[in-house]
Order: sequence, then C-alpha cells, then structure tokens
Amino acid sequence: MKSLNFLTNARTHSRQFAVIGLGRFGRAVCTSLHKMGYEVLGTDIDEKLVSQVLAQKIASHAIQLDSTEPESLKEAGIFEMDTVIVAIGNYLQESIITTLNVKEAGVEYVVAKASSEIHGKVLRRVGADRVVFPENEAGCALASTLTQPGLLERFQLDTENSIVEILTPNEFHGQTLAQLDLRKRYGVNVLAIGDGEKFITNPSPGQMLKKGLVMVVIGSNTNLQRLPIH
Repeated sequence: MKSLNFLTNARTHSRQFAVIGLGRFGRAVCTSLHKMGYEVLGTDIDEKLVSQVLAQKIASHAIQLDSTEPESLKEAGIFEMDTVIVAIGNYLQESIITTLNVKEAGVEYVVAKASSEIHGKVLRRVGADRVVFPENEAGCALASTLTQPGLLERFQLDTENSIVEILTPNEFHGQTLAQLDLRKRYGVNVLAIGDGEKFITNPSPGQMLKKGLVMVVIGSNTNLQRLPIH
C-alpha cells in the first residue's frame, strides 16, 4: 500500500517488469514484485547498487547500465518488458530522458517516480502512464497516523478517493449499520467488518459494531476525514 499502490493496478497478464533506478524506492518495488512471484529486472548506473540487489536476491536479474542511452536499454531487453518503473526520481534530467526513451521504444505501461509536481507534469508530457510521489505519500500517511491514530491503513484509489481500514470509533459501539446510516451521515460505505484477521464482506444493515473491530470503508477523502477517528 501507500507508495506501492500502483503495483496492485498492474495488469494481471504482466509477468515481466523492469525497475530502472535501485535506490530505496526502486529496491522496495523490486522486493515487492519479486515476492509476488513476478520476473523483475533491476538496473542502475551505480554498480554498487546493482551488486546490493544481486546479493539480497530481490530481483530475478540486475545489471548496470546508463538508462539515458536507448541502445543500452534495448540491449538489456528493457523495451520488451510489459511494465517499466522509472524509479530514478531525484535526478530530473535522467528521469525524464529515461521515461521518454522507454515510451518512444513502445513500452506499453510506464510508471515514473516524481520528486515534485512540476517534475510529474513533465513526466506525463513525455509519456509516463502513471506518476507516483513516494515522499509526498509517505508524508501524508505519517500525518494521518499522527492525527488519526484510529486509521490503520489507507489505499488511495485516486487523488480524491480512498479505501481505509479504521478501528470502530467509540461513538459507533453497540449500534448497527442501519442505525448509523453512514452513507447518509458521512457519505461513505462500509465494505467489510472484521477483527483484523477474518472479515465479513458486504455486511448486512443489521450488523452490530463493537469497539476493537476493524471497518473497511470507501469514500471521498473529504468525507472520510469527517469520520470520528480518534
């Protein structure tokens, strides 16, 4: 979740990924994809980072190359991948050129890491199919946990809507979903209720809520913030 949300949106038929840039974010992407059983090729211009990925065995393959050179990308087979994640981020020129290179070569789906809104706009202009802002998302997540400790997890559907896991607020204890009428009062819908391990999906209106239970709720970020999460 959080900054790796885009992995859940990857097409189910995709089985080959390339991650360009093996800093902290790139390594996290490699690790997640590798654990999910996908074929992952990691690349970086820094030989030490490539060696680390190989030693940690968090990618199927890892090679050193300069991603601003199209021929290097072609020889490495990057252009044949289903999805390419440009995780360079902090080096704007290299990030933009690399994104342009892989899109011009015909890679179908390209995710690019951005370090600012302007950077993100440029990445979209040169063809990035999705732009992610890991630092911004991490900061927002931290702010949420500090101000709303009852918020356990957040999955952003887009910039305006999310699915969240929350601890049942004290105000909801002993009431049914029908009595609370959360859709009318807050503009949100309850997708599931459980104890953190086993969940009841599409709970009935007569479902009783108790303190300690986890609620999975969907709605706009504005409406979700209105919930009494303490």
